[in-house]
Amino acid sequence: MAASTSLGAPINPAVATTQVKQKRPLAEDRLNPLFDGESLSTLLAPADDALRAGDPSADYFAIDRSSGNLLPQALPWRRWLSRRGFTFDMIYKAEGMANIAGGLSQGMDYVHDLRVTMLFDLGKLLGLDGWYVHGLVMNREGRQVGWDHVGERNVLLTELWSIHGPAAARLADLYAEKSFLGDRLNLNIGRIALTHTYGTSALLCTFMMQCSAPMAIREPPGWSVYPKTSWGGTLRFRPLRDLTLRTGIYKIAPKPEDNTGWAWASETTTGIQTPVELTWEPFFGPHKLVGHYKFGYGHDTSPYADMIGTVPAIDRGTIRAHAGKPRDTFYIEADQMIYRTQGTSQMSGGYLMAGYIHNTPSISTFADEFYFGTALLGIVPGRPFDRLGLMYSYYQMSPRLAYGQRLRQDAGLPLGPYVTGPQTHSAVLEAYYSMPVLPGLIVYPEFEYMMRPDETSVIPNATLVGIKMIANL
Repeated sequence: MAASTSLGAPINPAVATTQVKQKRPLAEDRLNPLFDGESLSTLLAPADDALRAGDPSADYFAIDRSSGNLLPQALPWRRWLSRRGFTFDMIYKAEGMANIAGGLSQGMDYVHDLRVTMLFDLGKLLGLDGWYVHGLVMNREGRQVGWDHVGERNVLLTELWSIHGPAAARLADLYAEKSFLGDRLNLNIGRIALTHTYGTSALLCTFMMQCSAPMAIREPPGWSVYPKTSWGGTLRFRPLRDLTLRTGIYKIAPKPEDNTGWAWASETTTGIQTPVELTWEPFFGPHKLVGHYKFGYGHDTSPYADMIGTVPAIDRGTIRAHAGKPRDTFYIEADQMIYRTQGTSQMSGGYLMAGYIHNTPSISTFADEFYFGTALLGIVPGRPFDRLGLMYSYYQMSPRLAYGQRLRQDAGLPLGPYVTGPQTHSAVLEAYYSMPVLPGLIVYPEFEYMMRPDETSVIPNATLVGIKMIANL
């Protein structure tokens, strides 16, 4: 897949390919199957299964790395460093969203993310062939429009947000990677954000609200999300050509702790998370229409309190909060390419997508979430690399949360800060249009319609518009 310049002129595909390989974990581009066979793909006719003619499973990459660099003058220097074992990227993301109708008030907030990603090839640097170290340092500043103007504090209405507390540079990823047995097993170990490994995809991250993973996955403490990361590791392998399995074990620490990522000794441990995710990746027909069908589960051993909260004194004789217990998360996510525009890249076409997430209801803010949408490439004549995205997402809150709030409301007690009533459910419609305007610069006009802010019917539905910009420096 080539990217585009302004007015849709093509970029050198070699530049885009270089960026893709720097973005993805090395395992994703070269993970060989353990056995030469297939699972459900064996049901396809021989002519309809692209996996039997080769392995097109790579090239599923984040759009922010697909269009070159704004500073091509630095490429000779970057290549010089890469030949000696050090590769890096500098990416600036900015999001400005304004609430123009409904909600609490009309107004706009801005948030940005400036990050440096680093890859150290220890074979070139230290003679440790096959070993790599990944690092990511970021700066995030700004405010959340949902908090300030919409009255929504559970569902984040932008991808980025600012963790409270001053920090010019936050350490996120810092982990080692090594493949074994002829690139059949891949190990990542160190400080890693779980939601950049599980429950996510490059396609989901074209949406502002679904990146890096759906809200019901990334909200619980056991699923760390940038800039918060967790100590642990993941093992990846492909049992068969069309299946990928990843599983791991991670230490859990409360998300508000160590916001900078540098103060490792100050983190407490509440339990461990043991995620597992199986992906079926079929390729249909001569056009290699790829699908990604994910089944995931995570068990968090931390003790979580009953979402019922404080029971009014008048009800304590008959109603009691249960003791803390561990949390389970189940999810199913699917996307399927429905047409291909050009090339063999997995991003060169239009997709339908959907997902469902379920958390242990009595101890989780979000009991359930489901979403469905589409991401369509090249639907405007003369703009073959623009993408239109549409997504509807629905959020079901914990029934115990709403029950406890009703008890306190009936007793005349306050429900808590920013809570306008018993919180039951909400929904958001999101639309974007991504436009590569220069090599290394992508602009996204964005629209959101928030239904039932604060998960109640008290605050009017909110209409938001804004713009997102991604610059690869």
